[in-house]
Amino acid sequence: MQAEPIKGRCVWTGADLEATGDWLRTWPQDAFPAIDAALARAKASGKPLTEVTAADFPLPGLKAFFADVLDELEDGRGAVRITGFPVDRYEQDELRLIFWGIGQHLGTPVNQTAFGEILGEVRDESHDDGRVTQQLAEHRTGSDKVLASRARARSTGPLRFHTDRCDVITLFCVANGIDGGVSKLASIPHIHNTILARRPDLHALLMQDYWRSRPADEDGETLDKVFALPVFGVRDGKITSQYSRTYVEQAQETSSVPRLTAAQNEALDMLAEVAEESCLHSAFAPGDIQLLNNHVVYHGRTAYADDRASGQMRCLLRLWLSVANSRALPEGYEVLWGSTAPGALRGGVGQAAG
Repeated sequence: MQAEPIKGRCVWTGADLEATGDWLRTWPQDAFPAIDAALARAKASGKPLTEVTAADFPLPGLKAFFADVLDELEDGRGAVRITGFPVDRYEQDELRLIFWGIGQHLGTPVNQTAFGEILGEVRDESHDDGRVTQQLAEHRTGSDKVLASRARARSTGPLRFHTDRCDVITLFCVANGIDGGVSKLASIPHIHNTILARRPDLHALLMQDYWRSRPADEDGETLDKVFALPVFGVRDGKITSQYSRTYVEQAQETSSVPRLTAAQNEALDMLAEVAEESCLHSAFAPGDIQLLNNHVVYHGRTAYADDRASGQMRCLLRLWLSVANSRALPEGYEVLWGSTAPGALRGGVGQAAG
């Protein structure tokens, strides 16, 4: 079938979002008393954080607000940032419980590593002196190895554009360093359409299989350590792109994987180029909660800076969510997602034995 441009509000540039501001939300006036009451109830339940349900953290007055957020993620811009949460009023454990409780009203959290990490902390782990286990850190060394995605993400360095293995990634900025860097967001439909118009030959390659790796820290004891999936997939006029160039590069370390052609690499270079030229640069502030539809938005970041001596260190809490209003995925995508059905509980990482 001949490829067609994607249509709708999901097609945007950073300049569009800056001009309209229509991806930004503020909390309703009565939100914080309701959240405080829900926090008190969840504490009184005595349940461990990951056993707290939406019923344990009731927010009936925010039902319409959360519905609007989910609609914007699936059928609008694909990105929402909610600003102004008063993080200074709460202890760290309370912020984690609040974030978990809010997440319960948006979707179902799924695991982010093979070792049970379901509420993550995105912070610099490069100076943890062994307190982060080898299983979780998975720092790859040697000139012939590609640095693992976790090692990149849990450092102060920049991150290339990518998506994560969930319908919606949710990040809560609870602390900034001395320079929190800048979040970079790019519309996948815009990138798809731009490459289709400029270089239909490269677009055709991105609609075909690229081999990717399954790192041990992300897929536990999965037998197939590599798999093939197109960079772009379209079903019923809606796009998806589960993508990280790191995983493509890591797959090249497996001898059985076909070597990338010059044209395939050129296509990936063009994807990065269009993402960079069209992205939104938007700095996080403490109290910001950012939600991204991983089928619609690539995200990355610039480098940031901490001051460990003064305790000024950047920390984002992270949830990966499977959501009830998710889109149907193209046939074959179950190799990574588990299910291609709309609204299915899907995504996340399989767990290692023990």
